[in-house]
This record gives sequence, structure tokens and C-alpha cells, in this order.
Amino acid sequence: MTGREAYEAWAPTGARWSGWVRPVLFAAADSRYFTQITQSAVSFANPDIRYADALEKKTALIIDLPGYDSVMEGLAIAWLGWRPVPLFNGTVEQNGAMALVDNHPIISALLWGAGKLGERSIPEDAPPAFLLDSNRMNRHKMNVSVFDNSWDLYEQDIPSVEYMQKSAITSIAVRGSAIHKDLMRILYKFKKKGMTIFFTNGFDSIKEVSPRKPPRRYR
Repeated sequence: MTGREAYEAWAPTGARWSGWVRPVLFAAADSRYFTQITQSAVSFANPDIRYADALEKKTALIIDLPGYDSVMEGLAIAWLGWRPVPLFNGTVEQNGAMALVDNHPIISALLWGAGKLGERSIPEDAPPAFLLDSNRMNRHKMNVSVFDNSWDLYEQDIPSVEYMQKSAITSIAVRGSAIHKDLMRILYKFKKKGMTIFFTNGFDSIKEVSPRKPPRRYR
């Protein structure tokens, strides 16, 4: 499967949230620098979605897990009525370089998952499950041999509160180990505009949270 074909599977024409699927890693799948050797390290086992019963279909999900785990959980939640929306905005390193974030397994999971999405009909108006890589902000002192493909999530990378509310979305639930600084910055504004924010680590009960205002310089 080509990267373009996979992108079209994850961002089908007419689906409400397709406009927010980031094309970067799908384009990288067709580059000569991507190799599927890492596919052997990707587990395609279905994760256990313990928190799903507590979710309403008026809740948008943000799945913020390391690497391809986010893709696998997004596929599992798709079977429960959510539309997975990949927001991965990093890319792969050039040949001979070392990257801060290993995106190869994520690409492998996206290509594999594209075929799985074709096995189930997801309603066009299904609530979104936005997929993030919690490793995206991996940063350290640079040297010339390291390719910095870290990235941050910005407010314009996801639908606005107004758009979500017009789409009958009244709350957002974050699934991860924590609410990271870039996401905290966004959710703080969303909370002020009337969006209810929840958090779950995937095991404990979902709880409502009040994102705090992050400092102006948070990187």
C-alpha cells in the first residue's frame, strides 16, 4: 500500500474530521528513507480499551501515547464508534542521520491500519479520536549528526471549540500518562470557552480536570 492510499483510508472524502489528518508521515512512507524493517518491532495486538464504557458519543478523544501505541488504540476505539484522526507532524531522518523521534514504527502501523479501517464502516459524523505521539517533544542538546524531528501540537492543528460544538461535541477526554505542555496550553483555552475536559491513564476511572495555564515559554 502506498502512502497516498493509506492517507485516503485514514482521511476519507466526506468524513467530518478528515481535514485535520496530517499528511506528513504518509508522504514519508513513499520516500526512499523509509524502511519497513521496523515493522517487525510493531505489535498489532488489539489493546484493551477499559475506559470506553464511560465515554459518551459527544466526547472527542485525544489519544496521546508513545509511538505506534497511539495508532493501535485509535484503531481499537474506531470499532467502538470513533473516527481516528492521525495528527503526527514529524518526519523520518535522512539516510545516515539519527533522529530524536523514531517515526518508522508509526508509519508501519498507519499503513497496516489503513487496511483494517476498510473492514468497518465508520459513520461520517462519528466523534473524533485524535492520535498523538507522546514522544513528539523529545529534545536534547543538538549536534550536527542528530536530526531534530520533534514537534509540538498547536491550536490550529485541531478543530476549534466552535467547530466541535457545532458538531455536537461537548467534552474532550485525554488518554495518556499525562497532559503534556503543548496540549495543556490548548485545553486551557478550550476549558475557558466551555469545553469540559476529562483525563484517563487508561486504567483508572475517567475524571474531570481543569488544565492550568502554562508559562509563556514552555518548550
